[in-house]
Amino acid sequence: MSVANVRAYLMPYGVASRIRELDESSATVELAAAALEVDGARIAKTLSYQVGDTPILVVASGDAKIDNRRYKDYFHAKAKMLTAEEVKERIGHAVGGVCPFALPAAVKTYLDVSLRRFATVFPAAGSASSAIELSCEELERCCGTSFTAWVDVCKGWREESNG
Repeated sequence: MSVANVRAYLMPYGVASRIRELDESSATVELAAAALEVDGARIAKTLSYQVGDTPILVVASGDAKIDNRRYKDYFHAKAKMLTAEEVKERIGHAVGGVCPFALPAAVKTYLDVSLRRFATVFPAAGSASSAIELSCEELERCCGTSFTAWVDVCKGWREESNG
């Protein structure tokens, strides 16, 4: 997958022109925050897991961490991250550029409530040097048919935001 594929996917949603291709890497929360000159919490990191035979994505705030108990309570399975090779094969994006756009039909996307405290967030856009600024409503809409639910499976961010 590439930025061009994500751009084509996002065209019908009217947001493709907002994709930013960066001169520097945005492959981690820290690098993306520096490249975009925003608080790292506003980076919408996309984490790849497997529940049973189904590949899933959990998109969470940059300062949030998966809470294993909450994850297990919601998904009824232990959190099992995909390997880098599995991510590329099953999600269609390489690690560092994984995003909830232009996904294979089998992939389900869950958005964590840690994102909702921001007016806009910055998920990747198909490469390790791209991002797009979206409101949470736009992010949900742009996930298309892969969007499954808003979830509360992260920790760390509540303490940081006093909420």
